[in-house]
Amino acid sequence: MKTHNQPGLVILAVLLVVLLAGCASVPPAPVHVEVPVVVPCIGEVPQRPVYEFDQLPASAADGEIILALARDWTRGRAYEGVLEAVVAGCR
Repeated sequence: MKTHNQPGLVILAVLLVVLLAGCASVPPAPVHVEVPVVVPCIGEVPQRPVYEFDQLPASAADGEIILALARDWTRGRAYEGVLEAVVAGCR
């Protein structure tokens, strides 16, 4: 009686099974990864305005101080708005 135990046939069968198993799996889908990068958020810092109040002498009268503060208020609000815009760019 002749046996058909051939090593080449066994290797071919194993190779065929491995190839078919590889075709059955789904290839991995591409993954999009976002990596945060450190960048400077502040481009240009606005120059601080010259306030009239800062130039008053220590002996200035109360009325002069109040008038200087009132005149400086609009300058201060404008400067504050520019600073807020610069800081908002960092978010």
